[in-house]
Amino acid sequence: MPTFNANHYPYASRRSAVFANRGMVATSQPLAAQAGLQVLQAGGNAIDAAIAAAAALTVVEPTANGIGGDAFALIWHKGQLHGLNASGPAPMAMSLDKLTAAGHKEVPKYGALPVTVPGTPSAWVTMAERFGRMPLSRSMAGAISLAQDGFPISPVVAFAWQQAYKTFTREFKEEHFKSWFDTFGALDGSGRAPQAGEMWRSQGHATTLQSIADDNARSFYQGALAEKTAAFIRAAGGYMDVSDLANYRPQWVDPISSNYRGYDVWEIPPNGHGLVALLALNMLKGFDFSERDTLQTYHRQIEAIKLAYADGLAHIADIDHMRVSVKDMLSDAYADERRKLIGTHATLPVAGDPPRGGTVYLCTADNEGNMVSFIQSNYMGFGSGLVVPGTGISLHNRGNNFTLDAAHPNCLAPGKRPYHTIIPGFLTKDNQAIGPFGVMGGFMQPQGHVQMVMNTVDFGLNPQASLDAPRWEWESGNKVSIEHTTAEHLFRGLGPAGLGHQVSWSGNQLGFGRGQIIWRDANGVLCGGTEPRTDGCVAAW
Repeated sequence: MPTFNANHYPYASRRSAVFANRGMVATSQPLAAQAGLQVLQAGGNAIDAAIAAAAALTVVEPTANGIGGDAFALIWHKGQLHGLNASGPAPMAMSLDKLTAAGHKEVPKYGALPVTVPGTPSAWVTMAERFGRMPLSRSMAGAISLAQDGFPISPVVAFAWQQAYKTFTREFKEEHFKSWFDTFGALDGSGRAPQAGEMWRSQGHATTLQSIADDNARSFYQGALAEKTAAFIRAAGGYMDVSDLANYRPQWVDPISSNYRGYDVWEIPPNGHGLVALLALNMLKGFDFSERDTLQTYHRQIEAIKLAYADGLAHIADIDHMRVSVKDMLSDAYADERRKLIGTHATLPVAGDPPRGGTVYLCTADNEGNMVSFIQSNYMGFGSGLVVPGTGISLHNRGNNFTLDAAHPNCLAPGKRPYHTIIPGFLTKDNQAIGPFGVMGGFMQPQGHVQMVMNTVDFGLNPQASLDAPRWEWESGNKVSIEHTTAEHLFRGLGPAGLGHQVSWSGNQLGFGRGQIIWRDANGVLCGGTEPRTDGCVAAW
């Protein structure tokens, strides 16, 4: 093969939207999409396909998710939408007092302290038991084969892997990080990350996935794997006990929604921050938008997100600990009040007072009408930097999102779930499914949801065009990052000399989120789009 750079694309290219009517799987990695499609073709439904793709993604895109992470799902099954929260709580032995006594001002990013109970395997089991048609031993077979036999690394995954290796080499000196390097930094016995096109395999990963498939994750939560995981976290300075794993159960939850110009936009309720997207859309539906690429459109979107995030960061927590209700925050009266703060120039966001009462995303659809919006994550790429030795279980660092401010509803507490950034989205109209959508990427996610919904509803873009369109991301204060493909007049008009935003260009290959969309029309025809900013793929038949 000739020599080339798999991450160098000097010319604009275009993908077409994908149409099919028998089934569709859209993911950030082609081999995972194919694993899901193979399950559909073997007689599985959209739920089985989602499990297949999700399990495969822990293998082929370990830079963003893993067996030791969390997951959420919105599942359309037989005309009804179901929500699954498979995020885990802090260990029962962990407390605010212990961390502050040790001198911590915040929960660390890496190591054992930010590791909460992993929920991802429980999501696969729970989805399969309630809605699936296949046992995990069949739906997960493709993922196990990929880990056992190996596969060539895709370009964006290779880039993210190399970036993480550089960071971890600089940051990780303690002995408990050695297993990360043994698993992810020892290609062919050398100390480096893989390049695009190089083969990678993980026997430990394959063995763990096989165990999960064979016993429906009992060993992971109650047996030998649980004991090994808890002992390793304890040895690394954490507080996890086997009882934390054994007592964990994911939760079926009622999705929350807001109506946006006749379409119902659905999200998972807190502890996730899908509420932020709904708060912003509630404000934005009070304006008329005729064109996408105008200063007024960008300005109003950015201001709405700033206000929504101010509320989200102030109030969102484990729902049992919130001091305001989701219903009150989503009221039209509160949206009207917040919308009044959106003026002609950029303003600093301030939380309101409502009336009181590193991630992968995938979506699937089958020819029976079932559709799944699914997201799982290790957070911050590889997560905590801890890998349970010999297992391929890369542990997440979701506890980093707790605050150590005792007065805040999201303050760390034993058995409490942290504020969570990963959010699946779903769109319906007149009680009929339109389909799943999502944009992964930390605090970009609600911003991506708002932009995808408006691209679809306000501006009539097809799923692929919606994902292709330039994006912006509000960061903090008046700081906004603008994708380099954005028209220059918008960049300059939004800036300090224009509408007062502190804008900066960004060509960050891993920024601005990575999304997937599948829509279904009244005739059952599926239309899908995938993310051009990653190794995305829509597999269909």
